[in-house]
Formats: sequence, C-alpha cells, structure tokens
Amino acid sequence: MHCSGCIKQFTAIIHQGEPNEGGFWATCLEVPGANGQGETKDECLCNLAQAVQLLLDTGREDAFRLDPKVETAELLLA
Repeated sequence: MHCSGCIKQFTAIIHQGEPNEGGFWATCLEVPGANGQGETKDECLCNLAQAVQLLLDTGREDAFRLDPKVETAELLLA
C-alpha cells in the first residue's frame, strides 16, 4: 500500500563550492543520482528535493509500465 501523504526523510550531504565558484552542491544518500546546487543552502536543498522527487516518480512510473500487475508496500527500517 502506498502512503501518498506520508513524509519521507532523506539524508542530504551538502558541500560548499570552490572559493572561486561559491554556492553549494548536495547529494542524497538514499537516492543515488540525485543532486542539487544553488547559491544558498536553501536553494541547493530545494533543487535536491526536486531531483529526489523526480527520480522517485520516474522509478515508480517505470515499475508500473514494465509490470502492470506490480504491487507496492511500505518498507520501514529502524
């Protein structure tokens, strides 16, 4: 069962840009391939959140397209 209103927590790793470049860039430990960048930390995290959401949505769409009978379930880790 998919919990559409659930809040999911992810870990962002934030890096400061090179001194001559400025800004920030970040990756997400739980979603390989997701990254964001911005002039401020907030902008960087906002861009990262959008990338994470896009990758998760794309993965879900691909799973259903490849197997229309696929089921979903919540996986909780402690």
